Amino acid sequence: MSSTPTSPAATGSRGNGIPRVIVATTALLTFISFWRAAAIVLNDLASSAYYAGGEAEGFIGKTAPWFILAIMLFSYAVRAVYVESCSMFVRGGVYRAVKQSLGGTLAKFSVSALMFDYILTGPISGVSAGQYLGGLLSELTVYLHLGPSFSEAGISRIATAFAIVVTVYFWWENTKGVHESSEKALHIMKLVTVMVVVLIIWCVYTIVLRHSSLPPFPYPRNIHLTPNALGWLVHSNLPQMFGVVAIFVALGHSVLAMSGEESLAQVYHEIESPKLTKLKKAGMVIFVYSLLFTSLVSFFAVMIIPDDVRQGFLENLIGGLAMNLAGPIYARLIFHAFVVVVGTLILAGAVNTAIVGSNGVLNRVSEDGVLSEWFRQPHPRFGTSYRIINIVVALQITTILISRGNVTFLANLYAFGVIWSFAMNGLAVLVLRYTVPGQREFQVPFNLRIRGVQVPIGLGLITLTLFVIAVTNLFTKPIATMAGGVFSVILYAVFTISEKRAKRRAGGSSHVDMDQFNLELESELSPAAVGARPGNILVPVSNHFNLYHLGNVLDRVKPGRRDVVLLHVRLLQRSASGENELDADQLFGSIEQRLFTQALSMAEKRGKSIRLAVVAANDLWDGILRAATSLQSSTIVVGHSAKEQTEEQARQVGEAWEKLGDQKPQFNLEIHMPNGDKIYKVLGPHAPNLTANEVQLLHRLWLRFSEILAGEELHHHDVVHFALEEVQKEIDEGEEDAVVGRLRAHLEANQKKRRPKG
Repeated sequence: MSSTPTSPAATGSRGNGIPRVIVATTALLTFISFWRAAAIVLNDLASSAYYAGGEAEGFIGKTAPWFILAIMLFSYAVRAVYVESCSMFVRGGVYRAVKQSLGGTLAKFSVSALMFDYILTGPISGVSAGQYLGGLLSELTVYLHLGPSFSEAGISRIATAFAIVVTVYFWWENTKGVHESSEKALHIMKLVTVMVVVLIIWCVYTIVLRHSSLPPFPYPRNIHLTPNALGWLVHSNLPQMFGVVAIFVALGHSVLAMSGEESLAQVYHEIESPKLTKLKKAGMVIFVYSLLFTSLVSFFAVMIIPDDVRQGFLENLIGGLAMNLAGPIYARLIFHAFVVVVGTLILAGAVNTAIVGSNGVLNRVSEDGVLSEWFRQPHPRFGTSYRIINIVVALQITTILISRGNVTFLANLYAFGVIWSFAMNGLAVLVLRYTVPGQREFQVPFNLRIRGVQVPIGLGLITLTLFVIAVTNLFTKPIATMAGGVFSVILYAVFTISEKRAKRRAGGSSHVDMDQFNLELESELSPAAVGARPGNILVPVSNHFNLYHLGNVLDRVKPGRRDVVLLHVRLLQRSASGENELDADQLFGSIEQRLFTQALSMAEKRGKSIRLAVVAANDLWDGILRAATSLQSSTIVVGHSAKEQTEEQARQVGEAWEKLGDQKPQFNLEIHMPNGDKIYKVLGPHAPNLTANEVQLLHRLWLRFSEILAGEELHHHDVVHFALEEVQKEIDEGEEDAVVGRLRAHLEANQKKRRPKG
């Protein structure tokens, strides 16, 4: 780091010339209910219902529904492993859990497998959604007599194109930094629930009407493994000689039904108090919902769709189910369209989750020094880790093109990452029982004590089962084994080489252009801790390319009059790593160091003093407003958002302010534009800034009413109060739509007046 002396007056240091950075160890989090947490997880988990059953039947025959059911029941045990890891504050993240228990080498291997999982989550979800869309278009073409049904190759081309379009769309959304909300996830799951209820009722009616029978029971003699299901065991007699081998082969081909379980750990830090109790409730909701949806879809398909017809719907199972229900064709087509719309929403959401998850994992290992800081360099305009996003999306699009819209090909690859990430996490939690002994809020049940030593029977059996399925898949999915193995080895090599180079740079002179900072931990932000007086100006910063708003503040502030606090909010994004507890050196890494160095340089050139602080939050505006409340700031100055209009930016800040506690302080908000323009807002109840025309209108009304009400004492504020009460009365009487319509017309008229003519 640079040894250039830095002015204590400009940095708020304690006199040793080294700038102080106050790092708040308490994250400023926005919490959600367990229902919203369950909705977020189900948006991932329920997507597998669209393809898991059909893929399993393609390998193991008509007994597939029983194995899907078995996997869904087993998922409850796997979920218990994640709950235990959360109770230890090892957020269920494979990287952190494995690193703590098994060391950095296996941690890098486990993350490689996890990345393989997430690189494939997007393609399989996007292609599956495309298959459903292609199937619907084919059915409509025949029904409307526009031509023959599409060929399998034609539908695959539609699936490929659709998957690429969706991936590119979410690439741009993530590059801009637009994040999906729990509210949207909840709305999607409400829509899915309507579809599931209609599907179950209609399927039960069809089954009763046709007297359909259950699929064959999963005895070894009923399991018909195709040559593709056996892989390298195709010439072996093991499945025929040992029924248990056939059962584990079948389970290995059904494990896709459990994909998305790891999302439970990702939302743990967001769940409201009491966290563990609410986590268990969320887990139960997820279990019951996914058990009914995923397993029943598979059972209904075998019981309702004729065997010869069903083979053409294995990649479009719910669509095939919709078209084979009892009832008129137009009703089935409408329901099929509904299925496709819901499926597109939930599967497209999984595409976004894959990008967010991959970005989170790679950011996490980058923060630990495993990847160089180059990967985390912010986008010049949006401030996001765009290089990681670009790499992930490029790999996903390449995978989509290689698959040519074949869901089965992607499912084989996907199963590799899914089962190995589960197995490594189970092993990590098992080892932590011994390396980090002690009381836990929750433990996987069935534990014995022999001579004072705990024997975790339940956890051990779960982990053993996961590894047996994982090893079985190594032999039965040769393409996935080779692809996953090569990918994991390459990524492990990249991690290892990058980590060694980062360590060499850390010991050398790689940061000569950046200042040294003294990190001081504080549990909470306060004016005294930061060294700023109440009424200070808070300047949130995130991108060293865009600090023009800080420059504007420094240019106008008078030394000694008001203090300036520079705040960096580290967003704890929901990610595939699952854990979001960061140490001080992770909250303040090379990216933050470069950011604060640039800010100090601007302050020194102007001879002004600034204070530096870092906080962690899972919502940007909520974190900024909570920090401003703790620091007793009077003004918040932000730069113009590159991803949304100024009014939308102000609206989001206003919504975040409304969600603060009962004692909401008032803030002046300034939004600065790169061209020097500024927009001023007041957060909180305040007198409106009336234009000259509005003042004149108010005065004319006052004059008129004063003449009519001669002798009555009437003030201007009485006219305003009366008008507002009349509007409120209309709304209370059920005329809200009419009021809103008039308001919208008023706004549109004002916009037309402001538009330049010609």
